[in-house]
Amino acid sequence: MRFLPFIFANLFRKKIRTVLTVGSFAVALFLFGLLFVVRGAFTGGVDIAGADRLVTINRTSIIQPLPLSYRDRLLKIRGVKQVTFANWFGGVYQDERNFFPQFAVDTDTMRQMFPEFRIADDQWQAFVADREGAFVGESTAKRFGWKIGDRIPIRGTFIPGVWEFNIRGIYHGTRPADDTTQFWFHWKYFDERKPFGKGFVGWYTIRIDNPDRAVEIVKAIDQEFVNSPWETKTDTEKAFAASWVKQFGNIQFLILTIGGVVFFTLLLVTGNTMAIAVRERIGELAVLKAIGYSDGFVLRLVLAESLMVAAVGGALGMSLAKLFTLAGDPTRGLLPFFYLPASAIAAGIVTALAVGIVAGMLPAISAMRLRVVDALRRV
Repeated sequence: MRFLPFIFANLFRKKIRTVLTVGSFAVALFLFGLLFVVRGAFTGGVDIAGADRLVTINRTSIIQPLPLSYRDRLLKIRGVKQVTFANWFGGVYQDERNFFPQFAVDTDTMRQMFPEFRIADDQWQAFVADREGAFVGESTAKRFGWKIGDRIPIRGTFIPGVWEFNIRGIYHGTRPADDTTQFWFHWKYFDERKPFGKGFVGWYTIRIDNPDRAVEIVKAIDQEFVNSPWETKTDTEKAFAASWVKQFGNIQFLILTIGGVVFFTLLLVTGNTMAIAVRERIGELAVLKAIGYSDGFVLRLVLAESLMVAAVGGALGMSLAKLFTLAGDPTRGLLPFFYLPASAIAAGIVTALAVGIVAGMLPAISAMRLRVVDALRRV
């Protein structure tokens, strides 16, 4: 701590240069935080998927339905504990840009299948009792200013007409990455009113008794419906969520590439800045050695300056990224998991410090090896 005056004196010698270097770290770490948030938005469903849940869809495509009669056959398969089903609705609220997922769900089994959602008992009972009732996630309710008791019109897209629903409850997530953008309503109401495909569902979600037997049960389910008019394709919930992410391309590779380029550029900028700073102070460093300071002290001094810049810039950048995410999803529902966890903030700070060490290492070694006679001769 007693060497801090040395560090601050050197950093504030060129205030503009120091501010710009700190700003470079801040911008890079802000971008790092946003990339981490986007990655989490795409892969959040994969990370939190239930280990004991499977998803069964039509083998041809998820847009092709499955008969409701499959529910009873699924329940008879050894290892299957619970079965629920749902349909995608895809309606529009007021404006086509107001995107949020809407599902017609089985009110008898939906709540038991997804215990990670926090649902008040009285609200759920009111929802079940109302044929035109709806249950909405807290994010979507907050986005549109909905409250319990509101009547919400939603215009169908592939199913024509205006559908009106009564908000009977608002659910909450128990984990930061839980999707609280969904809108649920009665599948029976949906099936009665739709003009085609009656008695068919979009997909089944299945709870199994032992996650270790998932592969075996997956095979048994698909074998049950092989050679039928509606063959099935079953995956674990994690694999099903991952398949959706893959449709957007290799998000992980893209983010790593962008992040790598940003930090490599930052490394070059910081290394050049520290090299210039050392070159400007050759005489001062020689004097320090001449009056008794060791080579190791000079090495630590230069590295400490680089680390100070990295720490301040990194902390500032991650703080800005966290503040940005606190405002919620800016994409109007396209990225429901818009959250920067503490682990990402810690990773960003550690990465910034690592860049600071690497960037300052060569200038620090050069200063350490500096001979007093040669340095004073240059002055």
